[in-house]
Amino acid sequence: MTMHRVLVIVPFPMSAENLEKRRAQLRAVRLVEGVSFEFRPVAFAPSGYVSQHDSVLADLGILAAGVNAQAEGFDAVCIDTMSDSGMTPLRAALDIPVIGPGRHAMLSALMLGERFSILAMWDKWRHLYAKTLADLGLGDKCASVRAAGLRPDNQSLLGGKEDETFPALHRAALQCVEEDGADVIVLGSTTMHEAHGYLAERLPVPVINPGPLTYRMAIAALGLGHRHSRRAYPAAATSETARLRALAEAGAVLTERG
Repeated sequence: MTMHRVLVIVPFPMSAENLEKRRAQLRAVRLVEGVSFEFRPVAFAPSGYVSQHDSVLADLGILAAGVNAQAEGFDAVCIDTMSDSGMTPLRAALDIPVIGPGRHAMLSALMLGERFSILAMWDKWRHLYAKTLADLGLGDKCASVRAAGLRPDNQSLLGGKEDETFPALHRAALQCVEEDGADVIVLGSTTMHEAHGYLAERLPVPVINPGPLTYRMAIAALGLGHRHSRRAYPAAATSETARLRALAEAGAVLTERG
C-alpha cells in the first residue's frame, strides 16, 4: 500500500506538550489507512494575528516551515490557522496540495446551508475573516462574524477554561443562528477545536471544525490526484530555500531569547 505523508504546520513555536493539543484534532475526524499526519510548529511567529504586521511575519514563518515539505517526502501540506497564512506562497513553492482551513471551511459551509456565520473568540481576528471573504467574493453569504469576548491562548488552547469559554461560545453561536440567520457555524480558529463537540451537540445547525476539515480535504486531494492550478498560483521564479532556512534559524534564536 502506498503511504502518503501530510505535513501540518502549526503557526506558533511551542513545546511538545502543547503540540499534542494541536495533534488532538486528529481524533475529531475519520482518517484513512495509508495516510499519516505529522505536526510541525514554526520556528518564529508573531505573538498574535491582530495586524498586517503580524500577517507578514506569519506568512514568512509558515513559508519557512513548509518550503522543503516536498523535498522531505511529504505529499500534502495543511496549515493549522484560519488565517490561511503562508498558503499562497507555499502553493508557489510546492507542487503538492497546500490546504488552508479558512477558505475551505467557508466554501464547505455553503455545501451545508445558504449562509454561514463565523464564530470567533475575540474581535481582533475580524480582519482575517474579512480578507478571506473578500478574496472569495462571499461577503453576502456570511450572515455575521461574532466574537465571544474571550482572549485566545495559542499554547494551552481552551484547556482548564471550559466552564467559562464553552457557554460563552454557545451564547454567541446562538445569536448567529437566531438573530443573524446563519444556517451553518464556522469555528473562527483551529484553537477552538476543543469546543466543537460541545457546540455541535447544542446548536440546531451544523458546526464546521476547520482543522479536521483540512485533513479530509488533503485525503481527498491525494485520492483524486488534485493539486492547485499553476495558472492561479505561478511557480516561484527562483528557490530561496537557503535564505528562508537562515531566516527561520535566526527567528528561532530570537524566539528563545524573547
